[in-house]
Amino acid sequence: MRQRFSSSGGELAYVDEGDGPAVVLLHGFPTSSLLWRAFVPPLASRYRVIAPDMLGYGESEKPEDADLAMTAQAGYVRELLGSLGVQRFAAIGHDLGGAVAQLLALEAGADALVLLDSVAFDVWPIEGVRMIQATESEQESAELVEQLVKLSFDLGVGHPERITEDVLRAYLAPFAGDDGARAFFRAVRAVDGRGLAGRDDDLVALDIPVFLVWGEDDPFLPVEVAERLNDLLPRSTLALLPGCSHFVTEDAPATIVPLVYEYLRARYLGEPHGHETPPTLIQLQPRPR
Repeated sequence: MRQRFSSSGGELAYVDEGDGPAVVLLHGFPTSSLLWRAFVPPLASRYRVIAPDMLGYGESEKPEDADLAMTAQAGYVRELLGSLGVQRFAAIGHDLGGAVAQLLALEAGADALVLLDSVAFDVWPIEGVRMIQATESEQESAELVEQLVKLSFDLGVGHPERITEDVLRAYLAPFAGDDGARAFFRAVRAVDGRGLAGRDDDLVALDIPVFLVWGEDDPFLPVEVAERLNDLLPRSTLALLPGCSHFVTEDAPATIVPLVYEYLRARYLGEPHGHETPPTLIQLQPRPR
């Protein structure tokens, strides 16, 4: 059940489950908070999990004249968090949601970041997005949207059998019909790369733990982006997932959810393990600098 919040740009739909320190889950393009369906229940057992559909996506409003750029999206999320009384939080972002997460952290408030195959620096919008942005208005059809979303998953999932027909239809539903198609192209044309370019010094000064999780076979945002982030961020840890592509939450949720849960426990909450018998640890370390 989605709750609703009226931001300055339009109405946001969001999930708000659990109790405890806040964790904000931020999806990318062309997805929605559906991306986090495997994350919300386990994280909500210990945290207050807030997962909005960004404006123009999912069940959120799709206004024709609102600013849908990531800098604006970060502002809408900040408004949502303020309305919920959330001052401090951990932010988890995938794809464009990673840009929003970084912007929120750079504005202060985030005590930890988890970035999964995230946009960064000036490497976005990627070539495929720029090609979609060039679509002529008379070509903006629901059929084309379906082809583009399906192609995104075909290229961006290492285990395509995990994108079942039901899952694909759920991702497509917000962009169904003529109105949905126009909303899809408004969203994609708002991907302008603003907000992170030229901010390397600000990222270096970001004194919070950052967990980078990347599919080794990501064709959209290759591992080199993750390595550049890991080299730059002073308190980062990088985990590369073999056999996984861009949509790592679809490829390997059974692996990623426990990793993220434990990272947040140790680095966000600063809590020790509660096991009576010490577990076998797999230590992830930052690359030598």
